[in-house]
Amino acid sequence: MHRHPDATDGHTIGGVDATLRRTLHERGMRMTPQRQLVLDAVHELEHATPEQICAHVQRSAPAVNITTVYRTLDLLEGLELVRHTHLGHGAPSYSARPHEHVHLVCHDCGEIAEIPPGELDGLAGALRERRGFELDPTHLALSGRCARCRHDDTDEVEETK
Repeated sequence: MHRHPDATDGHTIGGVDATLRRTLHERGMRMTPQRQLVLDAVHELEHATPEQICAHVQRSAPAVNITTVYRTLDLLEGLELVRHTHLGHGAPSYSARPHEHVHLVCHDCGEIAEIPPGELDGLAGALRERRGFELDPTHLALSGRCARCRHDDTDEVEETK
């Protein structure tokens, strides 16, 4: 049985968090099995594109299509249960809240590393002081080159000497 980490009342009904069920009911919606499967997939996969989430859900519910997944992700994001980050070109990656970190994306090999948002405190302070801009580093992806790819380039340069 999966529970949403933001649950406050500790009760589940048929594997569905009662807080989430109540929130949906207050908005005139209901918790469907498809919505629960999508939410569970986001929690289980940690970072995933809608296509990856759909493939995961279809293992147990083959009739769920990509449109249902996109609509459910949009709903869950509106309820602040999931968030998305663009990790480069292509579809966004979804993760469950609270899941705060900065993504470091290597544009050579595609590796994704995570660092705590606090590692950008210096940048955040400079932006606030110089520009009046308040950075939200919990919803951020930075692209560059990982240590392995940089090292591989150094090896290639050494071999050509």
